[in-house]
Amino acid sequence: MADKKGGSDDFFGAIEKAIIEYWAWILVIIIVFFLWRYGVLDDFIAGLLPLFAVIMLGRIAWIWWLHYIQQDFISGIDFVMLEIIPPRDVLRSPKAMELFITNALYHFSYKGGREEYWQGAVWFWFSLEIVSIEGQVHFYIRTPTRVRGLIETQMYAQYPQAQVKEVPDYTLAVDEITPHSAWNGWGCELKLEKPEAFPIKTYVNFGLDKDPKEEFKVDPISPVVEFFGSLQKGEQAWMQIVITPSKKTWHTHGTWFGKHDWVEESKNQIIALLAPFARESERKSRPGTYTYEYRTPAFLDNAIKAISAKTSKLGFDTGIRIYYVAKKEAFNMSNRRNIRLIWRQYALPDCNQLSRHNNTQGDAYSGIFTASKETVMKLANRMLKEYRERSFFHESLRQKIISKANIPWPLDSLFGPVYFNSKTFVLNVEELATMWHFPGQILKVPTLERIESKEASPPTNLPI
Repeated sequence: MADKKGGSDDFFGAIEKAIIEYWAWILVIIIVFFLWRYGVLDDFIAGLLPLFAVIMLGRIAWIWWLHYIQQDFISGIDFVMLEIIPPRDVLRSPKAMELFITNALYHFSYKGGREEYWQGAVWFWFSLEIVSIEGQVHFYIRTPTRVRGLIETQMYAQYPQAQVKEVPDYTLAVDEITPHSAWNGWGCELKLEKPEAFPIKTYVNFGLDKDPKEEFKVDPISPVVEFFGSLQKGEQAWMQIVITPSKKTWHTHGTWFGKHDWVEESKNQIIALLAPFARESERKSRPGTYTYEYRTPAFLDNAIKAISAKTSKLGFDTGIRIYYVAKKEAFNMSNRRNIRLIWRQYALPDCNQLSRHNNTQGDAYSGIFTASKETVMKLANRMLKEYRERSFFHESLRQKIISKANIPWPLDSLFGPVYFNSKTFVLNVEELATMWHFPGQILKVPTLERIESKEASPPTNLPI
């Protein structure tokens, strides 16, 4: 009897959940049925068709208006490229970089209706970049000029011996990727395999939060810097992590219009994981009411703790893009594979890991036929422009309209290689600091530029 009761409860619970989630469609179906049943459907459609047309055109006009005013606002933002030259001795753990990202780059603010819908105001976004120019490794931050002073002071607060200087955008040295240019390129974006509630492997998992001695450190950024430092003359490798404070929302089940943030969604993910291991028990203080007791099995213990730990720190909406570009005579086909495989150290198999998405190889666009060299170069050139624009959060109309979401197969072949929508996800400051921080002295890459001498204030007792 208990099993039957539990099965019926699950059945009716599923029906209730479906009604709450799809109530609007159910209401429309009921109304249409009665209109058809009593023969007034034709008159109803004739009367409401103009109204539907006005609503649809109004919706399109609203979308275009928001896009226009936001792009106008964005065009007024001046960006600057800052190179961060790390000190000779980096003795601090990535916790220092975590504090820098928290204080310098988390610009959360509430926008009023006038700011958002009339002025087109958007939140600032930043790009954390690691770049190799013919084996010379550099760390960059691309930022709005209005925030430059804050970034410099917070960087010096954590790394007093570092150097921050303004430099030109290195991507401008590569003009284009075409059959007639001197360059060839390959790139892709990275996405999470599971929902963002599940974290990737961080420096805490490697024990760097405990500041071990240099000879015992295992730094997850070492494979990236080592590969970037191995590139030869004519080769370049770029990586950008574009971030902005998280404002993603999910629909709250059980409500019509309720929404919740990524922290609440992480709790929902935990509940979903533990649902098969929940036990219902009656409350002694309130007979007739029940509560759930969750017992975490050993094989889920690590995932539950990791999800809970992730929500304890600030989250950023994140997009990651990597790009390999080289002169045509120096282009190494093997490095296409190498640059996308050097992120495996961040994989936590029972939680989350990064995987390739939206690559320029052409296999996702070619269908049953092999993509031509012209198509592959067109994809590479398009990603070069997207990398240069640091576009993830405010995409151009060409990316929004000519996309797989709007133009399905086989119609996409009529418009050339259409866009895959960029994948953004939530990473917290601990995960970001793991992927972008200065390596310690254990990493002996001669092409990683460092400050070779320490700066100090002069003695106060010098004669004048």
